[in-house]
Amino acid sequence: MSGRHPSLRLVATLAFAGLLAACGSGAAPAKDQDPGAQLEIWVRKPPGSNTEKTTKELAAKFTERSGVPTHVTALFDDFETKLQQAAAQKQLPDIVINDTAQLGLLVKQGIVREVDRAGIDGQDMLTPASWEAAKGADGKFYGVPNSAQSFALFIRKDWRERLGLSQPRSWADLDALATAFTTKDPDGNGKADTYGYVVPGSTKRGYMSWYLTSFLWAAGGDYFTEKDGKFTPAIASDQAVAAVEWLKAQFCVAKTVVPGAVTMETTQAHPAFETGKGGIYFTGPYNMARFDKNLGADKYEVLPAPPGPSGKSASLAEGENIYLMAGSKNQAGQEKFAEFAISVDGQTIGMAGDTDGNIVRLPVNSRVTLASVRKDTRWDVFDKVYKEVGRYTPAVPDWTPFRQASSDTVNAIVADCGSNPKQQLTKLADTFQQELTKQGAAA
Repeated sequence: MSGRHPSLRLVATLAFAGLLAACGSGAAPAKDQDPGAQLEIWVRKPPGSNTEKTTKELAAKFTERSGVPTHVTALFDDFETKLQQAAAQKQLPDIVINDTAQLGLLVKQGIVREVDRAGIDGQDMLTPASWEAAKGADGKFYGVPNSAQSFALFIRKDWRERLGLSQPRSWADLDALATAFTTKDPDGNGKADTYGYVVPGSTKRGYMSWYLTSFLWAAGGDYFTEKDGKFTPAIASDQAVAAVEWLKAQFCVAKTVVPGAVTMETTQAHPAFETGKGGIYFTGPYNMARFDKNLGADKYEVLPAPPGPSGKSASLAEGENIYLMAGSKNQAGQEKFAEFAISVDGQTIGMAGDTDGNIVRLPVNSRVTLASVRKDTRWDVFDKVYKEVGRYTPAVPDWTPFRQASSDTVNAIVADCGSNPKQQLTKLADTFQQELTKQGAAA
């Protein structure tokens, strides 16, 4: 995931009307336009990282071809807060490359401008699914797709083989593997210091909800039922309760989860896997290069998650959009940058081969062949999962408050072994109903 946290609540404390006034509808007056103005590009990546370098390479190549100057700023911690501050100061960047899940919030804040899909050169080369992730609840587009991704299981292959166990084909197999990793000393050091599941279960940025989503769907549960663009809470259904009870059991009964998971963000979860604390991590392809370096490619395997109680597999589908920010003095340049980024050349640069510098995980341009850019066949696992069972989060006007509320609730359930999941999820459903009504999306 590329999760959300209390900083998002800053939205409520900022003068929201002031943000809208600062940014307007996104269309700056024609007289204020300057096609030679430098594009300020913000990307949600760690400063100094290889992903920042790739973004700068992409921007430099764009400048070389278009003549439009660019400046890239990589930000990671509290990215959304800093974007809010820039909006309040009327100093928004021209381009933001960030999660697809942020679209609803950005639209709500009025700080992105609508995209004329038909006017974007090369838009017809992008996959239909990627365009769906750039569409708002009103059916209009507010971003240009740039990257897609799905998730899979990273499993300590050396541990599994040392214990003589097979690759998991069901949730029961997966739980048995987690139990063995916790109780049978898979690293052979004679100490009870290993666990099964690595779970980034913090409420910050909604990590716990993010982790649960794929398993919720695989169990036959859902956040909502939808009809004709209107939604009804489904988070307290029997299937949803069963999914949360299963997760709680890993924390409270089997005790197969790495300690500290309830406050763990991905920045702590990644080291827990690569240093041998836990042996099963459901995460994205962007971690392969890191784990190859820090753990060793021969020590782990990448597998699709097995079917859940519903008999089906599921994976959250995510990605990143290029957002054309409101009030830019170079709207033509914004569009040109997006067009270059989604071109075959732009996508190829963004994929960064088999390195950890990728800002394009799975290409959204259908004319880019994955195998022609990457020789690591593990990427094919994620590509197959994305195409066959990938699902984006519900198309409510603003997903952020639902993700945060569900993260808070599920985190509280697994942190308290005396909790009542059915009762807690019923309360969550009430919260969902209130938010749906507030957003004008209730059935």
